[in-house]
Amino acid sequence: MAIEGKDQSGVSRRLRLGMVGGGQGAFIGAVHRIAARLDDCYELVAGAFSSDPDRARASAADLRVPADRAYDSYEAMAAAEAARDDGIDAVAIVTPNHVHYPVARAFLDAGINVICDKPLTTTLDDAMDLVATVERSGLIFGLTHNYTGYPMVRQMREMIAGGELGKVRLVQAEYAQDWLTTKMEDSGSKQAEWRTDPARSGAAGCVGDIGTHAYNLADFVTGVPATEVLAELSIFGEGRRLDDNAGMLLRYANGARGVLWASQVAPGNENGLRLRVYGEKAGLSWAQEHPNHLTFTPYGEPPRQITRGGAGSGAAAAHATRIPPGHPEGYLEGFTQLYTDLAEQISAKLEGRDPDPASLLVPTVRDGAVGVKFIEASVASSAAGGVWTSLELPTS
Repeated sequence: MAIEGKDQSGVSRRLRLGMVGGGQGAFIGAVHRIAARLDDCYELVAGAFSSDPDRARASAADLRVPADRAYDSYEAMAAAEAARDDGIDAVAIVTPNHVHYPVARAFLDAGINVICDKPLTTTLDDAMDLVATVERSGLIFGLTHNYTGYPMVRQMREMIAGGELGKVRLVQAEYAQDWLTTKMEDSGSKQAEWRTDPARSGAAGCVGDIGTHAYNLADFVTGVPATEVLAELSIFGEGRRLDDNAGMLLRYANGARGVLWASQVAPGNENGLRLRVYGEKAGLSWAQEHPNHLTFTPYGEPPRQITRGGAGSGAAAAHATRIPPGHPEGYLEGFTQLYTDLAEQISAKLEGRDPDPASLLVPTVRDGAVGVKFIEASVASSAAGGVWTSLELPTS
């Protein structure tokens, strides 16, 4: 029986979810837990919530996870859960970036499906190893680029795929924040501390944290891969070790040209993710801070506003919609859509059936590798003084 009110999920029971990371004091773990529960597709039953055993157990108690399924390490959790008859169906990885690879590999090796926060890994070699492991195992792997779950983002994708813009010519993506305008990493901010630490964040700061979202969004919406990048990464925070601002040019496989700007030192910008796509016949513009509205501009005609659930909104947006038009729907629901689509994929695998095709838009492990290549190529381009650098993945 499908879950009431969300029959497209096809879930016949709640999936058993485990979590690595996301304990007391963490931000993104709570977001993932809300997303997993919002459509009632999952139940959190196990976790290794911190590398500190005391905090891990205290976090498990806070989350009502049974003591015998509160683990001191992800290695112990993967082994124990794989051996249980009622073991977890999937694990959510919500740790700092440098831990993504070993945790993902441990659970994949244990035969457990993975839901991982972005970026996939901190090195391309590790990313390609995960690609090969997933493809070899046949397991489900979802990467939580949450903005791909927004209804009007999926509407953009549907319209472009349907030819309403004609051939894509121009892509403009930006993601501007201001929270690192001052040295937040010196103020006791846990989030700022690890995001500006190369050992935990990886080779890039702003580019890895939010630039990857803008890049992934453009790739997801247009369906056209970028082939080269020319980047300049800057550090404006005195003494900061990783970039906090980036500007870059992109070349696309179909001849289109792109511009991407990502910044965490732009005062007045809270979470300014925005995408504009222009083709031969029309343009589309979407802004995350007004997520339920999409501006469509056919050449030579007045702009048209498409609203979530309103006239002009299609099947892809409807699949990702929960509430009537006019009510705010955004960040949490975007995460939820990915979790619910992954629930359909995992349930279909467990039940020996084909998944709903509409559930297959979740970013994959290969999309994650594309994002890691983007980070590495951007860093390399900037270090060389701003030269065109290939975005092609190595053959796996």
